[in-house]
Amino acid sequence: MAPSAPRFDAFGRFLLRGLRIGASTASIVELLRGDTTGGIAAGAAWLLFLQVERRLPPKAQDEQL
Repeated sequence: MAPSAPRFDAFGRFLLRGLRIGASTASIVELLRGDTTGGIAAGAAWLLFLQVERRLPPKAQDEQL
């Protein structure tokens, strides 16, 4: 792999975590506003991001321990 691959991996994980947090926040806000369609859609997006994050291989740091 290229030397910059760990940086892209870390950035991708950071971006995925941000999307997951944003989707959960949007879901809660939409449900509190009474928009069930938007709340359920954002909740489904959160669930999808969560499943993708769980399927990622462990970080390179964790493998060395």
